[in-house]
Amino acid sequence: MNLNLNGLRNIHPDAKIGENVVIEPFATIGKDVVIGDNTWVGPNACIMDGARIGSNCRIFPGAVVGAIPQDLKFEGEESTLEIGNNVTIREYCTLNRGTKANHRTRIGDHSLLMAYVHIAHDCVVGDNCILANNVGLAGHIEVGDWAVLGGFVAVHQFVQIGDHVMVGGGSLVRKDVPPFIKAAREPLSYAGVNSIGLKRRGFTSDQINRIQDIYRVLFVKGKNTQQALEVIDTMESSPEREVITEFVRSSTRGLLRGLRSSSRKSDT
Repeated sequence: MNLNLNGLRNIHPDAKIGENVVIEPFATIGKDVVIGDNTWVGPNACIMDGARIGSNCRIFPGAVVGAIPQDLKFEGEESTLEIGNNVTIREYCTLNRGTKANHRTRIGDHSLLMAYVHIAHDCVVGDNCILANNVGLAGHIEVGDWAVLGGFVAVHQFVQIGDHVMVGGGSLVRKDVPPFIKAAREPLSYAGVNSIGLKRRGFTSDQINRIQDIYRVLFVKGKNTQQALEVIDTMESSPEREVITEFVRSSTRGLLRGLRSSSRKSDT
């Protein structure tokens, strides 16, 4: 182990720390902690029992990683907070481990958590996600890959947010948000397909057009969800259609609102 320890620190001898890890002064590392190779832990960061941190991560000053859940039902059961590789955790993020419901909280690879992000117990955040400053996730939330949540977004417990979603800053997310779309306004509403994000990630014009056609039926044509699904099921089969319909059918909290007639704009 090639461990670069700078200045005063509090590192439990049983912590498992990889190669070329830098732990800055006044950081605290608990006993039941695993830190992967080439990770940097900034000054005054606190890595608590149950934290499993991948390689090439950066954890900035004041972050609290792996604290016990803020859940009155928590009884001290063993659980983890699992952080992937190449994750950046900025100043004063608070990331809690799981409860007996799922026994873990997970944050995927290549994700960026900006300052003051809170991720509560039993959440699952996918790969390549961006959570901007002051985003708050309550317990048991699922966020898909490539999702972007703007600053001060607050998400209700048990909500699901699909892949490639962009949620506008300051939004209150009380309902499920299906994949590939933008969501904004109050109450949270469909605001079009995330076409720019999809293009950046290699989706073709034909794929994006098919997604737009599906969401016109689901959110613009004035149909209820069951009626919309019946129409969508008759449309051209595609992987995108299957992802969308599976998400909609599995939703337990219901979907965000459709495009309101008083403010309809192009969904492109």
